[in-house]
Amino acid sequence: MVKKIMTGNLAAAWGAKISRAEVIAAYPITPQTIIVEKLAKFISDGELNAEYLRVESEHSAMAACIATSQTGARTFTATSSQGLALMHEMLHWASGARTPIVMANVNRALAPPWNIWADHTDMMSQRDTGWIQFYAESNQEVLDTIINCYKLCEDRAIQLPAMVGLDAFYLSHTSEIVDIPDQDIADKFLPPYKAFYPLDVEHPLSVGSLAMPHQWYSEFRYKIYKSMEKVIPKLNKIEKEFNKEFGRNYTGSLDLYQVEDAEIILVAVGTVAGTVKDTVDYLRSKGLKVGVIRLRLFRPFPSEELIKALKNASFVGVLDRSFSFGNEGQIFSELKASLYQTNRDPLIKDFIVGIGGRDITTDTVKKIYENCQKCLKNKKIDQEIEWTNIKV
Repeated sequence: MVKKIMTGNLAAAWGAKISRAEVIAAYPITPQTIIVEKLAKFISDGELNAEYLRVESEHSAMAACIATSQTGARTFTATSSQGLALMHEMLHWASGARTPIVMANVNRALAPPWNIWADHTDMMSQRDTGWIQFYAESNQEVLDTIINCYKLCEDRAIQLPAMVGLDAFYLSHTSEIVDIPDQDIADKFLPPYKAFYPLDVEHPLSVGSLAMPHQWYSEFRYKIYKSMEKVIPKLNKIEKEFNKEFGRNYTGSLDLYQVEDAEIILVAVGTVAGTVKDTVDYLRSKGLKVGVIRLRLFRPFPSEELIKALKNASFVGVLDRSFSFGNEGQIFSELKASLYQTNRDPLIKDFIVGIGGRDITTDTVKKIYENCQKCLKNKKIDQEIEWTNIKV
C-alpha cells in the first residue's frame, strides 16, 4: 500500500481507479468537479483504461451509466446537490433495471438560496429510489467504500446501484492521509464485472418493456425489496474479507462509540460523528454516560442493528442534517418507526443541525447532550423537534 495526502474528492477518484471502472460519465458541479477531473487525468495519462464520456447534464450522465452498465461495463459517476436532483428520474431507472452503478455524491445543500456547503437533503431526497446509500466520515472511508460497493452491488443476490456520500468541504476539499490499496491485491479482492444479462446484438433481449398491472411490475418491485434485505449480511461478509486483505476494519451498517453502558445516545451521519466522539470523550471524563452511533448505511435502513445498539439507552437524540418539510428529520422518522413495535421505549428527540453547512461545534454538541440530560431528568421531552443555532 502507498500512503498519500489527499482530499475526499481525490479519494473518490482513486476508489474508482483502483476498482478499474471502465466507463466514467462526467459532468461538473461544485464541489464535486475535482473527482471527474482527476479521473480524466488518470485516463489521459494511461493509468486507467476507461471510456470517458463528457455529457451535457447529470441526467445524461446517469443515462449513460445505465446503458453502459447493461452492456457489462463497470461504471462510475459523481455529482452533488442540484445535479443529483436532476438525476432523479434516472435513479429509478438504474435500480429498476438492476444496474450495479457506483456513484460518489458530495453532500451539498439544495437551492434556493444558492448554497454550496454541506447538507444531506440531496441524498435524503433520493431515499426511495432503490439505491443503497452510504455516508462516509473520512477520506479513507470514501475510497474503501467505493471499492466495497462494487463488490456488494455486483453480487448476483444484490444487483443494485449505490451512492457514497461525502460532506462538502469537510471531506471533499480537506486533506488527510489515505492508504491506497495495491492494485494486484485489489484485483484479487474485486475481480472484473461480469453482467448476468448483458445487452448483446447477437443475443437480443429487451429491458424496461411495458408491464401491465396483472403481469410482472409488482414482482419486479418485490425483488428489489428482497435484494435490499440481503445488503447488510452481504456487506458484513465483504468487509470481513476487506479487513483480511487490506487491514482496515469497518463495522457494517453502524459505527458504535461508547454505547454499551450509555444512558444518552446520539445518532448521527457523516463527518459530524467525529465532533460528537470528541464531545463524548469530554463528557465521559466528567462522569456522564453518553455515546454516539454513526449510521454508515441509510438505505437499507439498519433497523435491527439500531434496536440492538440502543438496548440500554434511556434517551436517544437524533442529529438530522436535513428535513422533510411538513414532518420531521428523515433519520428521526426512520428510527421512530424502527422502535415502534419493540419493547424498547426510550425518550427520543430530533435535533436539526448543520443545515446549509453551518458548523456543528463541540459546544453545539455539549448543549444537545445537556438538553437530552434535562429531558431525561424530567422524564419528558420539551419539544419533539428542535432546530439548533437558529437566529430567528
